[in-house]
Amino acid sequence: MEKEITIRKPSDMHLHLRQGDMLKTTVQDAATWFAQGVVMPNTVPAINTPERLIAYRDEILSLAPDFKPIMSFKLYPGMSADAVKAMASSGTVLGKLYPAGVTTNSEDGVKSWHEIKEALGAMSDLGLVLSIHCEKPDSFCLEREYEYHQEFAAIAKAYPDLRMVFEHISDRRSIDFLAGLPDRVAGTITAHHLLLTLDDVLGANMNPHVFCKPVVKGPKDREALRRAAFSGDKKFFFGSDSAPHLKTKKESGTAAGGIYSSPFAVPLMAQLFEEHGQLDKLENFMSIYGPAFYGIAPAAGCITLVQKKSTIPSVIDGIVPLYAGKTVSWSLKN
Repeated sequence: MEKEITIRKPSDMHLHLRQGDMLKTTVQDAATWFAQGVVMPNTVPAINTPERLIAYRDEILSLAPDFKPIMSFKLYPGMSADAVKAMASSGTVLGKLYPAGVTTNSEDGVKSWHEIKEALGAMSDLGLVLSIHCEKPDSFCLEREYEYHQEFAAIAKAYPDLRMVFEHISDRRSIDFLAGLPDRVAGTITAHHLLLTLDDVLGANMNPHVFCKPVVKGPKDREALRRAAFSGDKKFFFGSDSAPHLKTKKESGTAAGGIYSSPFAVPLMAQLFEEHGQLDKLENFMSIYGPAFYGIAPAAGCITLVQKKSTIPSVIDGIVPLYAGKTVSWSLKN
């Protein structure tokens, strides 16, 4: 008999779906494994008006009616309380802070949280969640996350009722940092930061398909992230930060940052948790803790994974996925 595990269908609490033809692929890949997902707003143009948010949500639903997009909006310098209230009325539950120039389509981001004090106050009053790409753009690349701690702590202190998410933790020092903050602060952890180290990017040859922001770091960082994911601490939950770029764009002279993990993130996480004797912790990490922090119901349905090997494709519609060409030991049961 093949080993099986049935869990509540996962929720991806940090997901990039992109636009145009790419959206048709990414939303189907996400919907296969995830009941719902927090959709990032760094599109072009950015999701920072109710009209754009509603149009993007409707487009996603037209392509995957059974997938629930949890919509976010992009904070911008000088954003007013009225603008935040309008976004909340359109159905969003969170706003995303991108430090200026830190990642894809963030050139118009925020240089200092003081530029959005009015918006943050309105978010706190309305019960919205503040999601942050936590990197300081002008710091050394391996220290950007750590050196953003001061800014994150300043926001948490200034708005004592504001729920905050420290996105895609990559540095072991961030685990200890978040552990010392109140329960209204949480952090997402990606598949690639749980699986990879900088050796996978630069060790033998440069592999642009596993280059991302924040960059994957050392074995000690990966080990700390795994301990957090296996801990059963509700502060830490899954957010893929699945960020697709076409193969041609990744293999260009200036490789775009982002890893496409959505198509196989769930079986890869089942494999990792099973290898470490933590399979009983998978459902909470992937399906329960994230929605609970956001005040959203978890999925009503379940999926069953079977311990059956499959090979991850080398390319999916022009995009190279995480662990391309490698074997994963779990598959979705038909």
